Amino acid sequence: MFELDPRLQADTWVLGDFPLCRLLLSRDANYPWLILVPRRPGITEVFELSEADQAQLAVETGRLAEGLKHALGADKMNVAALGNVVAQLHVHVIARYCADAAWPAPVWGRVPGTTYEPARLEALKDQLKALLGSDFTWVQAG
Repeated sequence: MFELDPRLQADTWVLGDFPLCRLLLSRDANYPWLILVPRRPGITEVFELSEADQAQLAVETGRLAEGLKHALGADKMNVAALGNVVAQLHVHVIARYCADAAWPAPVWGRVPGTTYEPARLEALKDQLKALLGSDFTWVQAG
């Protein structure tokens, strides 16, 4: 049975589900930072997914990154699956700006995290609702 890693659960809000992945929003408001987690138990690497799931992960990742880049006017999209701290397979999709807090360095540990103001969080969720598509299912609180 699929369970979200406790660290991912603590550091994010669950937004909902694509056909394969659970979509999370990082609580760090320095960057629009979303995380895709395939809902498959025990998977730590992309190659451990079936070929069909690998293809679906690529579709969901690409669609999310493209949608964010256009909707948020990002200068660059960072897409990465590292798993050095959290082994559960997850893909970071981060909208980056030349003027953001860490540019041009990676976002990890560069500056202290900041929290979302409620209005900014709701505005971002509204932008996401406009781009996620009909095959995305929002959680009740989303």
